[in-house]
Amino acid sequence: MTRKSTPSVATLLFFAAAFLLSAYFTFAAVQGDYGLFRRVEIMAEAEGLAKDLERLELEIGQMENLTRRLSDDYLDLDLLDEQARSVLGLARADEIVVD
Repeated sequence: MTRKSTPSVATLLFFAAAFLLSAYFTFAAVQGDYGLFRRVEIMAEAEGLAKDLERLELEIGQMENLTRRLSDDYLDLDLLDEQARSVLGLARADEIVVD
C-alpha cells in the first residue's frame, strides 16, 4: 500500500508567506518610492529642469550683455536711445508717434 502524503499546514503557511513577501517586494521595486516608475518620473523631471537651466542661462547671458553695453566702461548709444524711448516714452521733435 502506498501512502499519499499531504502537505502539512506549516508547509502551506511557509509557501504562502514566501509568495506574499516576494509579491510585496516586486510591487515595491516597480511602484514604490524608489521603484522603476518613480525613477522614470525623476529622469523626465531632470530633463525638463536641464532645459529650464539652459534657457535661464541664455537669458542671464543676454541680460549681462545689455548691462555691459549700458555700463560706464562701454556705452552703446543706440541701446541707450532705445531704452530711453521704451522706458521713458521719449521721442524726438521731428518724429511722429502712432499708437
